[in-house]
Parts: sequence; structure tokens; C-alpha cells
Amino acid sequence: MLRMYQAKRLFRSEFVPIRKLQYHVQIWGESAPGKTPLVMVHGWMDVAASYQFVVDALSHDHYVIAPDWRGFGLTPGGAQQDVGDYRGGVDHFWFPDYLADLDFLLDHYAPGVQVNLVGHSMGGNVAMLYAGIRPERIRRLINLEGFGMPATTPDEAPGRYAKWFDHLKELHRGELDLKAYASLEGVAQRLMKTNPRLGADKARWLAQHWARQDAQGRWCILGDPAHKVHNGQLYRVDEVLEIYKRIGMPVLAVEASDNSMEMWWKGKFTLAQFHKRLKAVPQVEIAHITDAGHMLHHDQPEQLAALIDRFIA
Repeated sequence: MLRMYQAKRLFRSEFVPIRKLQYHVQIWGESAPGKTPLVMVHGWMDVAASYQFVVDALSHDHYVIAPDWRGFGLTPGGAQQDVGDYRGGVDHFWFPDYLADLDFLLDHYAPGVQVNLVGHSMGGNVAMLYAGIRPERIRRLINLEGFGMPATTPDEAPGRYAKWFDHLKELHRGELDLKAYASLEGVAQRLMKTNPRLGADKARWLAQHWARQDAQGRWCILGDPAHKVHNGQLYRVDEVLEIYKRIGMPVLAVEASDNSMEMWWKGKFTLAQFHKRLKAVPQVEIAHITDAGHMLHHDQPEQLAALIDRFIA
């Protein structure tokens, strides 16, 4: 029998009505008076279960709340959809929806209570913006490789909208569909190909939460292909910086030893430029994880858990 990671802290699943969607949320631990909720939001084409390794490595029994973003995992992309079935749903996603979803989720799980917020990659970008929009709701913020995007200029708008139109047509022709796999082991191999540091035992554990078997026996990734549609909106750095200025709580920006920015943007947006943007944040500390890539919560969960424990103590 192939070896699989054994979770130390078991989660429970809940489905919460959020903005006409049945949002899937994973919970570790129990709520208790005086215990600050630890909210953990995942990145693009990831799922809430991705935080299992970090939760297992935390030194305290936190009350952890981790949603599957809309159109990922077991949260549908649009109203009236079956769990994990993304056909016939929305054909694009807008970033402000994640911000509003998070606001509604905190209303449900932490009404009138501050939370410690952790976000990875896309989730880190959501967390940073949300913290500047609703600073009174966040006690501590930890941003895991949520760098934002290269600056855009108004003259790019016509081309971006045209590209959005084209991507929508590709989606409706089925050209953006995600690959299905013949077995769960095939999904695990795909995860390890994307991240060579990911061990086979962890990959097999993740695979069962990252994909689900369809009626034909194929294992399909739990991600709506509409997430692959190019965003027609400009990324306005001036707006982002105004939001950053209003982040009132201490912020820990965690970076992996591998430079993801160089891999993605090839000089169009650099780590130095991100650090310059961070200067707009009133209270920020930068920390590093050694021997890790962008999926640092998979690569070095113990290092990351130690940083989280220290920062929110």
C-alpha cells in the first residue's frame, strides 16, 4: 500500500450560506472565550486542506477557520451549482468578490471579534487589501508570498478588455478546461511535478482534497476553469497603496528562499518593487523561509508554523 501522510489534527467540514453560495469551510479546533480565531485563506488553484501540514505543526491548539474560495475545492463558483461541478456556472471571477466573501465569512464566524489572518499567494493579496479596508477586524496579518501584480497604465485598458473577450470565448469552447487524471496517484504525481519539494506522502494526502472522481471514474481538479480567464481590469497600484496605508495592525510578510517573482514576471515586477510597496504599510516585518518555493506551507510547514506562533503570540 502506498504511504500517505497522517494528519495529526483532524478537521471538520461546514457549508455556510455566503452570498447565495454554499461556502465550504474547514475547521480545526474549537472556539473558546479569549481564543482569537486564526483564519487561513488559500491561493489560486489551491484548497483549504492545503494548510493541514502547517496546522499540524502549530504549537497550540488554535481555532482555525479555512474556507475554499468560490470556485475552488467544494465551494461552487456560482449559485445553484452542485458541489465540485463547475459546468454551467459563472464564466469569470472578479477579485472584489473574494474581499466581500471574506467579510461575510467573518460576520458568520467572528462577529464583533478580531481575528488573526493568514493568506497565501492570491489569498495573501486578498488579506492585504481586506486588512486596509476593514482594519478593525484584524488583530495580526501574515502574508505568505502575496506580492500583488505588476503595475498597469491606462493605455493598456483596450488590449486587456480585448484579451478578456478572447479568453471568455476560449472558455466557452472548452479550451481552458482542466486536465482530468485516470487515478488519484496521477493527481499526486501532478502535484509533485509542479512542486518537486513535495513528498509523495503529502502529495497523496493533498490529492484526495484537490480532486474528486466523476461519473466516468476520472479524477477532476476541484477548480473552476473560469479562474483561468484573463482579468479585464487594470491593476491600479495607486489604489493598492492607499489601501496599504490604512492597514492598522502588525503585518508579517513571509517570503520563500526561491524567488517566485523572477520566475513569474521576468523583470516586469521584482521583489525590490514589492518591498517598496510594503513601505506604505505602517507596521511590517519581513521574514524568510529557507529551502522553500512558492508553496512554502507545503515545503517547510514547521518553519512557517514557528513564525505564525511567534507573531500571533
